[in-house]
Amino acid sequence: METYLPYFWLAVIIVAAVVEGSTAQLVSIWFVAGGVGALIANLCGAELWTQTVVFVVVTAITLVSTRPLVKKLMNFKKEETNADRYIGKDGIVIAEINNTLGVGQVNVLGSVWTARSEDGSVIKIGEHVLIKAIEGVKLIVTVHNGMKEEE
Repeated sequence: METYLPYFWLAVIIVAAVVEGSTAQLVSIWFVAGGVGALIANLCGAELWTQTVVFVVVTAITLVSTRPLVKKLMNFKKEETNADRYIGKDGIVIAEINNTLGVGQVNVLGSVWTARSEDGSVIKIGEHVLIKAIEGVKLIVTVHNGMKEEE
């Protein structure tokens, strides 16, 4: 039995634990378990190939058995922000939109937003517009046919 192997497996355990501790998601915790298994095999006098097999098998079993639970527990639902709900909606121009002058406002879902036209065209007061995107605090809009989007 080589004298450096216990230190090697200990290094694998420490490196995997440090990587795990420095990330927001579980990415290397399974290698910690595999390293512990290999270290135990080493301390019991197993050959290097046996230690390697133990490392791989313990890592794989730990990964396969815990990954579904981890995915379920870490499955955070993405919540749309208030701003996201405006994209695809119909709005009414309440102040002429003119990108060159940097002016324009749209009323959408009861809120007033600064707006810019997507293609740079001037859009008159009272026009229906479709909200295409949000850049910073400005809506990017196009002239719309007046029919509201499905909610």
